[in-house]
Amino acid sequence: MAFTVRSSTVPLILSCAALLFGCKEEPKKEEPAPAPSASVAAVASSTPPPAPPPAPPKPREDCPEGSSGLGTSADPCKGSGDSRMMEVKWTGKTTDEGPKFAVTNKTKKAILYGSVAVYFYDKAGKQLEVTYGGKPRPMQICSGNIFAGAVKPEEKIFVFFSCVKKDHVPEGTAAIEAEAKGVGFANEAGTENEFYWSNMDLVPDQRPKGGVKVKGGAKTKSAKK
Repeated sequence: MAFTVRSSTVPLILSCAALLFGCKEEPKKEEPAPAPSASVAAVASSTPPPAPPPAPPKPREDCPEGSSGLGTSADPCKGSGDSRMMEVKWTGKTTDEGPKFAVTNKTKKAILYGSVAVYFYDKAGKQLEVTYGGKPRPMQICSGNIFAGAVKPEEKIFVFFSCVKKDHVPEGTAAIEAEAKGVGFANEAGTENEFYWSNMDLVPDQRPKGGVKVKGGAKTKSAKK
């Protein structure tokens, strides 16, 4: 039996088909991001900018002539060549207390702190090693407020260093020499170190008898008042 579809039912069938298979939806437009609230904007604008890094410390202006640095114990006024603030000489005498030294302050300021390197030589002028604590070393170092008080400007004193005893002197020693590789300038009361100076050129591990001769090196200068 044949079926006849009336034309009036065709639109209805097409409508049903559209519902079954669905229609393509138009893409949704993205909503714009909401503007920040006034309170958030106010907080952002009130945040201070990061602080700039601190300026590096300036070198001390009254370092002895020919030297520069902060003048602290960690970063002293650094000298070079044969520049010296003190002259340290062995008197030629060694007692039970140890070698005796003559120490002269060559500056216009009192010196409270000292770091002294002491070298020992045989008759031929050969440098001898110092054995202390079971370890050999090229020199004996003595550091601290080692002058039994401040050494006045241009003053000369005689002293036994407590850290250079008789048993530090190597066998066969014929000559002893010393260098003040570092000093601390005292305050007006002479009770504290105000600032420091050093010259490591004076104290190489291998030092010829008579000291290091630096051609064209800095001349010895006195500390400024």
